[in-house]
Amino acid sequence: MNPYLASIFLPVIISLILGTRKSTKKRGVPVDVGGEPGYAIRNYRFAKPVESHWEGISTIAQLFEQSCKKYAYMPLFGSRKLISRDTEVSPDGRSFEKLHLGEYEWLSYGEAFKAVCNFASGLTHLGHGSDERVAIFADTRAEWQIALQGCFRRNATVVTIYASLGEGALCHSLNETEVTTVVCGLKELKKLIDISGQLDTVKRVIYINEEGVLTDVSLAQNNSSWQLSSFEEVQKLGQENPVEPVMPLASDVAVIMYTSGSTGLPKGVMMTHGNVLATVSAVMTIVPGLGSKDVYLAYLPLAHILELAAESVLIAAGGAIGYGTPLTLTDTSNKIKKGTKGDSSVLKPTLMTAVPAILDRVRDGVRKNVDTKGGMAKRLFDISYQRRLAAINGSWFGAWGLEKLLWDFIVFRKVRAILGGRIRFLLSGGAPLSGDTQRFINVCLGAPIGQGYGLTETCAGGAFSEYDDTSVGRVGAPLPCVYVKLIDWPEGGYLTTDKPMPRGEIVIGGPSVTLGYFKNEEKTNEVYKVDERGMRWFYTGDIGRFHPDGCLEIIDRKKDIVKLQHGEYVSLGKVEAALSVSPYVDNIMLHADPFHSYCVALVVASHHALENWASNKGISYSDISDLCKKPEAIKEVQNSLVKAAKEVKLEKFEIPAKIELLSEPWTPESGLVTAALKLKRENIRKAYADNLKKLYS
Repeated sequence: MNPYLASIFLPVIISLILGTRKSTKKRGVPVDVGGEPGYAIRNYRFAKPVESHWEGISTIAQLFEQSCKKYAYMPLFGSRKLISRDTEVSPDGRSFEKLHLGEYEWLSYGEAFKAVCNFASGLTHLGHGSDERVAIFADTRAEWQIALQGCFRRNATVVTIYASLGEGALCHSLNETEVTTVVCGLKELKKLIDISGQLDTVKRVIYINEEGVLTDVSLAQNNSSWQLSSFEEVQKLGQENPVEPVMPLASDVAVIMYTSGSTGLPKGVMMTHGNVLATVSAVMTIVPGLGSKDVYLAYLPLAHILELAAESVLIAAGGAIGYGTPLTLTDTSNKIKKGTKGDSSVLKPTLMTAVPAILDRVRDGVRKNVDTKGGMAKRLFDISYQRRLAAINGSWFGAWGLEKLLWDFIVFRKVRAILGGRIRFLLSGGAPLSGDTQRFINVCLGAPIGQGYGLTETCAGGAFSEYDDTSVGRVGAPLPCVYVKLIDWPEGGYLTTDKPMPRGEIVIGGPSVTLGYFKNEEKTNEVYKVDERGMRWFYTGDIGRFHPDGCLEIIDRKKDIVKLQHGEYVSLGKVEAALSVSPYVDNIMLHADPFHSYCVALVVASHHALENWASNKGISYSDISDLCKKPEAIKEVQNSLVKAAKEVKLEKFEIPAKIELLSEPWTPESGLVTAALKLKRENIRKAYADNLKKLYS
């Protein structure tokens, strides 16, 4: 064959062969399970769910001690030194706090273990009993982990509470769990002081000193009967009075984690040591090459299972954890003083966990910067991006080899510097990641993104996309610690017999599935089931489908609760009921897209009310359809919805940011509502797909 022809056709043939292989790789395989009939898949690597990756290790406390002894002289916890805390005033008179931060200062595994043991002993000498609970109410930092592991060495259950939690939810969480000791930051101490009279069982408060944060600790002493101690005082007390540990069993409750909640008060999920260990063990088998050379940037809330599990994995692998914050993450972050490096630039992490909103900001920031430069810089970026995108999609005509290195050096090196320049793997979780953002990060950072799917109730155990899976829109195969099963939901039209892919409600079973909700047996029995083989299952309420390779895709939500891009939950039915009181509303469907931070709504106009308004305002129109398109009418109805929302104190993110007025009523005959006039959401979404898309454009 002519060598020139060979050079053209050979890459095409190889691409086709590799593409075929890639599409037929089985990442999940069918498995026979008990319980409700359905279509179940397991990870292809393991016939049974993994419980522990390490022989003789059955609790998180044992795992931590093992790593501290194995990696005693390696760095574990890193925190940046605060040089100064300044206030800058903008031209419009607003004040902004800016931080001048120095290098990371490290505790080795050995030093961290001593700190943990000292805290555990100090906690005992303060009078905290092993049958009492400790709450950690603080931002993510090294002391958070030290307190957690210290409690575990006394077999004390830890109640985790978001630092941003409101007063009502905070009181509920502390009182329901009958917490006697609270570990908190100075900012959180202020919140505790404000509600001290409403806390029934709190006896001791341990506060974490923060440089530059002024809180009058004497206020707590004067306004409560609490025994108040600093974190350093507790450690010193323990160092001077060491006590033997009381180690937990795998079945003991390690954490009661309060979810952010969708409606009403948050629920406390009871996680055993065995639950957490199963998830950590499973992730250890998925991420390639985890080890002591890895550096992880921690900035998400440790009160969330995603961050708690991620840090536990790094500790198990002997990696280093450097702590940062979302507001100091990069050189251009809001709280970084000009001329000061952001956390990622100083730490240069190899691994990161991110929520989609963070990755979207990185993408938007890069694109805005490129568009601003314009000219040759923009042209080079566009060419290099398309060339690398083609390669990632499997084409041998994309940029490989020397061309890849060239583009990396000329174009993408600067983008990668935003997150320190050494990222080799990213985990995205907490909400769906758009395919556009996933591809953008793949190309610009040159690192794979593992999309994860899990819930607090499954201890983050669910599904996880592998490093070599370049597809978008999916969450991967089941983690090795669980089975994932789809069951029929006939009311929604999702069946496991659907073609070309089985669809249904996602049910997760295995050792990572938690015990249930604290003091809420009714809700626990509603969504947790134990089958005839003894396996515990959690009914997620999410709707999914399995691809032929065993990977899961989330396609809907059984209940009408949707999580927005920034993690807020919106109860569609609750909001619709509140907005329906507007005189202009004949019917309304709120729509929330997980890839956006706001809601939109389709509003069937009340002809009489809208026509009366138009007549009073002297607005002319040919018919009701024409009136519904007029900007003045849309604005009037929108204002009416905002007024109705404010009357029942809806949150800003629950109020539709954009609406479309519709003139045609929804009737049972149209298939858009039931005989009882309940919305058929899926039918409405399909019928008005273009309208909804336009509202988000």
